Amino acid sequence: MGNVQPTIVPYPDFDVVADIKAIRKACKGWGTDEQAIIDILANRSAAQRLEIKQAYFEKYDDVSMDPTLPVTMNKNKQELEEVLKKELSGNFEKAIIAMLDAPHVYAVKELRKAMKGAGTDEDVLVEILCTASNAEILTYKDTYFEVHERDLEADIEGDTSGDVKNLLMSLLQGVRDETYDVDEAQAEQDAAALFEAGEGRFGTDESTFTYILSRRNYLQLQATFKIYESLSGTEILDAIDSETSGTLKDCYKTLVRCAKSPQLFFARRLNAAMKGAGTDEDTLIRIIVCRSEIDLETIKDMYLEKYDESLKDALRSECGGDFKRLLLEILH
Repeated sequence: MGNVQPTIVPYPDFDVVADIKAIRKACKGWGTDEQAIIDILANRSAAQRLEIKQAYFEKYDDVSMDPTLPVTMNKNKQELEEVLKKELSGNFEKAIIAMLDAPHVYAVKELRKAMKGAGTDEDVLVEILCTASNAEILTYKDTYFEVHERDLEADIEGDTSGDVKNLLMSLLQGVRDETYDVDEAQAEQDAAALFEAGEGRFGTDESTFTYILSRRNYLQLQATFKIYESLSGTEILDAIDSETSGTLKDCYKTLVRCAKSPQLFFARRLNAAMKGAGTDEDTLIRIIVCRSEIDLETIKDMYLEKYDESLKDALRSECGGDFKRLLLEILH
């Protein structure tokens, strides 16, 4: 949608051997040189970071040929993640580990984490699934199975219920129209159907909202929302506010906001993660790491426009130490 800008692009003078040596040096001896790790990982694309991870694993053999050890132990290759987990801690460690996964692998780990244990973190499911393209949904389903040996649809079906389940299952079909065609007659029909399903009746017919919001292309939806407003005198988000509640309301509002501007949706999520007491660092990591090669530069612009404060300054006052330095470096 429009012209979106990343903050991280492939590093032009990429030298994987130099990088793994520098990371190795940063982790050796007393103390860790966190800044060296930040300088490298926050300035390499996800594909380059995966190369670094692979090369590190192939080159370094940490129980290096100690004659007193059985041969099998000498084959103990070291995973870069394990090395860094030993050296780093807290949110800084979490963010660095997130950067060592391919973005879709990291996303499915977050989906699984949101469903594991007691209760479900629906916000995470909504954020990841409601903003994904058809191709991403397909990749998530395949990757989820590869990483967790579980079926994403079955897990979501088992972990959610009612209208929320119906909506997420509908999104998981990955059947949204992704063209840029706008059919005015369809928009009028949809706007009338949404009105009839919500404000125009007692109670709400969620299946109509779910069908339209999960299938129509973004420009088509924008046209529908305009007609809806002239039809009912209410902005679609206000109508959703008064007609629905809980997670379903969050889902619908996310889908509407993404149809209008995904980047503004992410700017709002970042702001919400920093507002009030405490900071939701997991959300900061997820959005800043996952969007860095897609549209983070544009999200920064939207943030400034909406909140009259730069994202950089907001993070500066909310986060500390190496974690803050890493996020600011990813923002460039």
